[in-house]
Amino acid sequence: MEKLVETFIELAKIPSPPLGEEKVADKIVEILTNGGVNAKKDDYGNVYAYIEPTDSTKRPLLLSTHMDVVGDDSPVNVVVNGDIIETDKSRTLGADDKAGAAAAIRLALNVNQDKDLKHGGLELVFTRDEEQSMTGINHLDFSTLESEYILVLDSANLGKFEISGASYTKLDVIVNTKYGGHSGLDIDKKDRINAAKIIADYVKIAPIGVINEDELGVVTSANLGCIIGGGVERTLKSAYRVKNPCEYIAKNCTDNVINTTAYAHYSIRSSNTWFEKELIDAYKNIADAINKKYGGLVEVKIETSVHLLPFEKSDDDTLVNIGREAAKKAGVKLDVSSFHAGAETHIYANKQNKYSKTFKPVLIGIADIENMHSPDEKIHINSYLEGFKFLGEFFKEFNMQ
Repeated sequence: MEKLVETFIELAKIPSPPLGEEKVADKIVEILTNGGVNAKKDDYGNVYAYIEPTDSTKRPLLLSTHMDVVGDDSPVNVVVNGDIIETDKSRTLGADDKAGAAAAIRLALNVNQDKDLKHGGLELVFTRDEEQSMTGINHLDFSTLESEYILVLDSANLGKFEISGASYTKLDVIVNTKYGGHSGLDIDKKDRINAAKIIADYVKIAPIGVINEDELGVVTSANLGCIIGGGVERTLKSAYRVKNPCEYIAKNCTDNVINTTAYAHYSIRSSNTWFEKELIDAYKNIADAINKKYGGLVEVKIETSVHLLPFEKSDDDTLVNIGREAAKKAGVKLDVSSFHAGAETHIYANKQNKYSKTFKPVLIGIADIENMHSPDEKIHINSYLEGFKFLGEFFKEFNMQ
């Protein structure tokens, strides 16, 4: 069996839920150290490894993966069926992201053994807790990292080469009306504005779905998470006991009161900060228009909180150009694109290395992985071997620049 596949299976067999990665971290350090590569854990439990350059005129490259997987600490029973590696369906396989981790390890060992290869150094980072809260990468000491260019080995399809990614911002619409009252006795009073109606009016005209896109895919989008309006408070405590709590709340809410509070919750994603600001301004303008319409009887407020900064496309095409050349040599079809979700690329893209240079990451796929995060997860071996060949060609091409 190929050493790459052996290493992947060795890592996959070690359960490593978020913040439970100690054993797999120790195994990574052990494999690298036994192969002559300097590797250690930092104070948070991330693993860092470094191979000294053999040519000081060349630049270092960083490979980044994460050690945690979706799943618990139950046994991982790995099954190999021809071209497929999967589990016995009792839990996830963890190819996300142990496929990336094993590939980074094997490339490092190959580079370290090739004494004729002229390169500018290779850094490896294996983080904790990517799947849950990204605390691993957020505890990384970026000021110690040499590299400016980063390959994050964490995409689900061979050849994916993703050069930008969307932010994740939460936006709340909060409605308060000045006067409530009894729905029978006060319904005819013009100053009694129902907050539930106001939130419905707001949602009707607020932007939602794909807002704009370009040749790489969706750039900016908005999604409505929930709408809550009116007298639901008295039903909340008992709703959890029923089969369909949402239906229960809707049918048992207080309907004889003119509501004074209502809420809507949105998520906004964008790989362009200008477009994101433009969209948030649009939400605020709608609120301003409603407030103006009703004078002091209605107050609509907008609150935002940033959970992930965008991974914006870099003007530097170095990695794209190298990727295309390496893909030709490896016989891999490269798909340069954007992705509309979060990854550790977003953190790197907004940080700087020890030389105060902003990192330039890309998210790449080195294997075809199906059904991530489920007991049906599987990785295709042949695609994995092709992806590893591409990774090797990329490192060589990077050091020919």
